[in-house]
Amino acid sequence: MDELTKLGGTNARTSSIGRRAALKSAAGLAVLASLGVRVPGVGAQSSGDQVPMVVTDQAKAPSSFNEAPELASQVAAGKLPKVAERVGADPLVLAPTREIGRYGGTWRAGFTGPADGQNIQRISHDHLLYWDATVTKVVPHVAKAWEVKDDGKTVVFTLRKGMKWSDGSPFTADDIMFWYEDMYLNDELNPSKAAFMAINGKQGVVEKIDDITVAFKFESPYYGFVEEVACLGAGGHFTNGSAAMGIYAPGAYLKQFHPKYSSVDEVTAKAKEAKFDNWVLYFKNRNNAQLNVDCPVVTAWKITSPINTPVLALERNPYYWVVDTEGNQLPYIDKVQMTLAENLEVLNLRAIAAEYDFQVRHIDLAKVPVYKENEARGNYTVRFWLWQHGTDAGFFLNQDFDADPEVRKWLTSKDFRNALSIGMDRDQLNEAFWLGLGDTGNAAPGPGSAFYLGPDSRKINATLDVAKANALLDGLGLTKRDSQGFRERLDGKGRLQLEVTTVGAAFVNWTGIAQMVAEQWGKNLGIKANVTEVERSLMTTRLANNELQIRVWSNDGTDNPFTYPFHGLAYSDASAMGPNSGKWWQSGGKLGTKPEGDLLKQLELLNEGKGKPADQRIAIGKQILQLAVDNNWVIGTVGVSPALLGVAIIGNNFGNVPDLVTGSTPGQTPGNARPEQFFLKS
Repeated sequence: MDELTKLGGTNARTSSIGRRAALKSAAGLAVLASLGVRVPGVGAQSSGDQVPMVVTDQAKAPSSFNEAPELASQVAAGKLPKVAERVGADPLVLAPTREIGRYGGTWRAGFTGPADGQNIQRISHDHLLYWDATVTKVVPHVAKAWEVKDDGKTVVFTLRKGMKWSDGSPFTADDIMFWYEDMYLNDELNPSKAAFMAINGKQGVVEKIDDITVAFKFESPYYGFVEEVACLGAGGHFTNGSAAMGIYAPGAYLKQFHPKYSSVDEVTAKAKEAKFDNWVLYFKNRNNAQLNVDCPVVTAWKITSPINTPVLALERNPYYWVVDTEGNQLPYIDKVQMTLAENLEVLNLRAIAAEYDFQVRHIDLAKVPVYKENEARGNYTVRFWLWQHGTDAGFFLNQDFDADPEVRKWLTSKDFRNALSIGMDRDQLNEAFWLGLGDTGNAAPGPGSAFYLGPDSRKINATLDVAKANALLDGLGLTKRDSQGFRERLDGKGRLQLEVTTVGAAFVNWTGIAQMVAEQWGKNLGIKANVTEVERSLMTTRLANNELQIRVWSNDGTDNPFTYPFHGLAYSDASAMGPNSGKWWQSGGKLGTKPEGDLLKQLELLNEGKGKPADQRIAIGKQILQLAVDNNWVIGTVGVSPALLGVAIIGNNFGNVPDLVTGSTPGQTPGNARPEQFFLKS
């Protein structure tokens, strides 16, 4: 019995729930309903649900502004300009979820270490454009407005007059131009250019029109650029600054670390003094606001204690450019404090003990009954936010793996992949790790996605059929077995063994799931799989170096293949089904290896769809996803569930969190719930 179950009082109830939930998500949802947990229907909010909304009607904008008491006192002391000067001439107006909040307090949460950057990035969203709460519509954000011109070849962004960085310096078109001219085009900082900046293999250009207007120009129509800007791939400075990306950067601050504005010798000397090998690494470190507390930001909170310390601490940005409908400068909450948890068990224990005010990342779905049993004592509420990606634990088979020719032969064999897929008992996985709450199937998205492939789509090559799976393997010539019943290699080098890599401190129990699948493959197919859990940053490095055979991860974001293609296509070196192919795509053919067949066709369709208006992209997106289903590069297990980042523990003193939130990687959930309008009621 683990510590969480002890806290809940019994593990019998958990087992009972797993049995009663049987093997279907509908049954699992019914169990949650019986526990009093409200769950969404098919992924998005209904019209009756309250969510925060961006107000775009200027007639409804407030004419005067208010601020947090601590900032008012600094204004009175002459340490800060007045609030009207700080928010600028046309701040973004946000209508809160339910009510105007109150100022003050510290939001307590947990994180798992320096590799858990998305934990803080998701609540610090700073994209030029962003998504509404349902992640169905792009809305203004850092940029006040945008316009698509020249039949889709030009996208013009209008910034906010008087907007400022957290240090009070102006935020203008020059900050976009500094990023583009001095960072993006600098081959030392960015040796391979971003795919989101290209259409038909041709990179776009950026031109300044005036102090608040910038144009991104392309040789071909690129309607999809608007959605790209709203998503994680392009992101904003806080999220992607460490890679010298993010579309804009605090030029006035960063020029001191750039050789263009001094000399290579001078910035190299600064780097050496700070114990960096070269100026490029030092520059990226200085532009990483999660590590460098001196780096200006435009996020709601700014970091005061960095992510590589036991307590990740943030305080309100006095120059934040968002107000509520009554003119109150956001955020309402003064500070955010994330405490390092040694492991996920500790993090969940702390959540049950009510040490967190709001936590949705790393909350364990399997512990929901325990959370419910402690709900009253902990003075919190459990909510469920449903995601529409196809698999929370996908087995990504690397089509570029080349360290072992025999293993490569099988990873790149469709029949072999299909045999692994139908030799997998997803019902057992669902009951054991999802409490029966997920939907078993392949990696195709669920019915809440605009790119849903139809009622039977998730079952293609994804239903247990041991006899057929063995027939496929026998047909490939893998007929010889060793004394323990495992199939042997065809090259005479003994047992065929697959290496499966997982990470700890994850969102679902990927290691446990992989171990169960390995047992199933051994028992059902005679295929030996070795499961190795590694630290997340090591996994990322090994993936980019094309060293992994099979990686277990979710395919989040594939409910819209155009907005976050990393887990659905061989799009970058972070794409585990083909990192070298992705490197080739991202570099415009300069690096990596050109993919072949359907892997390449997916990328060509992606490129075609990016050049079409949104309504014309649906059919193309479905073609992309159908190729993924047909090829089984990512073997799905269980998905369309709240397991990934959808179990929300909300303190009853924590206000304005929507009951139902659309789970989305492009929407950077819980960012699409607009944490800047959360507040502590007392």
